[in-house]
Amino acid sequence: MKLEIVCRERPPIASFTFGCPEPDVVARLHELDVAVWVTVTEVAEAVRAAEAGADALVVQGVEAGGHRGCFEDTDGHGEVALLPLLRLVARTSELPLIASGGIADGAGVAAVLAAGARAAQIGTAFMRCPEAATSPPHRDALIRPGLTALTRAFSGRRARGIVNTFMRDHDNHAPPAYPHVNHLTAPLRAAGRRAGDADAINLWAGQAHALAQDRPAGELVRQWSDEARAALERARAALTASE
Repeated sequence: MKLEIVCRERPPIASFTFGCPEPDVVARLHELDVAVWVTVTEVAEAVRAAEAGADALVVQGVEAGGHRGCFEDTDGHGEVALLPLLRLVARTSELPLIASGGIADGAGVAAVLAAGARAAQIGTAFMRCPEAATSPPHRDALIRPGLTALTRAFSGRRARGIVNTFMRDHDNHAPPAYPHVNHLTAPLRAAGRRAGDADAINLWAGQAHALAQDRPAGELVRQWSDEARAALERARAALTASE
């Protein structure tokens, strides 16, 4: 069981998504000096995670690529944009907030810090880095203009990806059956990757995917840090000038 592995290895942080751990699980991890972070997608989830004893909340906006971290995968839930979600959660909880969803450059980092986050969690913007294991067709799709959408077509659970033929053909009749649909489509997706067919695979990506760069991850982190400082300084100067 995954929890047993975590308890044995005692990492500094155990991060939960797709649901909230029970209070007894959180207490067990705390006894081992393991901090508990929980991904939330709406205020009610944030309240529940705080009541369970979470140490921090990963606030996932609907802009995020990949699977939604909702406690319950129900259409219409967990579909709030990141900035309003940060402000709403900050009003109901004093826990540290980690912002996730559509952050792909330093200005985005600055925006979520200004909105109350302690840190930014970035995913899609790293997917073109040389270190990433992103498949060639997926890597190429990230830099092309293209809309993203939430779909169950590939896994049975709502996830955001770049719209392609597979998504258009199967989204309307994909059942909410994760992980069964995921197992069903796995061979098809593997064959699509081998063939280099971007229309047959899940192109998970956030709404800001076009900002991804083909550069080492370390360089990007340093760049985003510099950009965030510059963006915050510009904002400070603009506020000062209006006084």
